[in-house]
Amino acid sequence: MLHPQHDPAVRVGARPLPGQEDLLHRISELQNEIGQLHDAVVSRAVVDQAIGVVIAVGGLRPDQGFEILRHVSQTTNIKLRQVAEQIVDCTNGESLPDEIRQALDVALSTARSA
Repeated sequence: MLHPQHDPAVRVGARPLPGQEDLLHRISELQNEIGQLHDAVVSRAVVDQAIGVVIAVGGLRPDQGFEILRHVSQTTNIKLRQVAEQIVDCTNGESLPDEIRQALDVALSTARSA
């Protein structure tokens, strides 16, 4: 198997072989897609962790956890993933930003009384 630095078609200034441009373009697209999927998996893990924190702190049912996060995200106009990251970070001793804390307090109070 040739390494890119040994492949004459990949050297700087070399012209790609016929059909190789399409292949290189497709490889680039697939690498981007892999990166996006990796980010989605990591983001989902953080959201799931935050749901667990909300459920534990609020004494709520599992189905209420995501709704609380969604409500806080919409109320504060902060992306759900960022809200989730902040909530998970607060379990490690970091303080929760005031606007997220206030929206979370209201959402938890509302959910408990329902």
